[in-house]
Amino acid sequence: MLSKMIEALYLKVFVNIIVKRASTIVYIEIHSKKKVLNSIHSEFETTSLNDKMLAFIQKYIKESPYYYISILDRAVVQGALPSCQKQKMLFYKDMSDSEYRCYDGKWAYYTAKSEMYETEKIYESIGLDFIFSPFVLIAKFFKDKIVGKIAIYVLIEDNYLSIAVFEDEYLLYAKHCDLDTISEIDDILLSDNVDVDEELDFDDSGIDLESMDVDDDGIELEDFGEIEDLDSLEDIDEFDDSKDVEEELLESDTDLKEADVVDKSNEDYQRFSAIQSAVADYYKDERYESKFLENIYIADGIGVSRELKKYLEEEMFLNVYIRHMEIDVEICELAQEELSS
Repeated sequence: MLSKMIEALYLKVFVNIIVKRASTIVYIEIHSKKKVLNSIHSEFETTSLNDKMLAFIQKYIKESPYYYISILDRAVVQGALPSCQKQKMLFYKDMSDSEYRCYDGKWAYYTAKSEMYETEKIYESIGLDFIFSPFVLIAKFFKDKIVGKIAIYVLIEDNYLSIAVFEDEYLLYAKHCDLDTISEIDDILLSDNVDVDEELDFDDSGIDLESMDVDDDGIELEDFGEIEDLDSLEDIDEFDDSKDVEEELLESDTDLKEADVVDKSNEDYQRFSAIQSAVADYYKDERYESKFLENIYIADGIGVSRELKKYLEEEMFLNVYIRHMEIDVEICELAQEELSS
């Protein structure tokens, strides 16, 4: 009780790090109790932690002993699985090289140990309190959607694509894609005169935070190092239920960028190809419960063109709903929810 009273006397500083393809966004919020006093957003031309970025962060974390540093998992090898029971997880993937944990007792997300340790080492001078999986971000952002009928959910980052199929809060399938890898494959296919419209077979990958173990009864995994458990996060505010889902998710459609020239080598075509490949894997892999997919919900963290929506509608006959996401703000909210739990 006394520690809580002392803590209430200090500001709380939330530092949120989003690593892009060639730069890093740092978003900071300074709180007094439950009020946001200030928010600062800056972008640095580095994908690690250079002196300029370090000085920027230290300037704000010196304001209070209560500061919390979060990062969106930057690993290439990461993903999520339809179970959080150890034996069932092994049916989908060898987890010996991964750290993993349960989400709400329904499914698990994982990350490569080597990449997680590398991330922690990069930021050891400031320390990381939370490493958030993009699949956790999807589940929270679309919380009031995944409770319903089956659909595809996609988080679009600058250099990554996280794809998940949910039905009634249960994960049926997940895949994490590195766009740079997809681009390299496309270059090879084009140089060999291979039709880029053919289905591409990308390796399943995923990542998770924190070393833990799960027992066969699906008991929560233990915390890894200094990274906190995400299972206790409180629910993020639900979307406005007064709107129909189509009106709600399509209201940002008018903000999508116009594409003057359709180029099948552009990034939105690569994203479409990755989604198309993931859906093909979902249907053909007998390990997954492959129910028919009609709807796709996209959390757009970068500002995609209209061409992505067009590809998905015309080539895959999907109903496409796109909603803009401020990834750095969402990460900050996850950290706040974790601390308040």
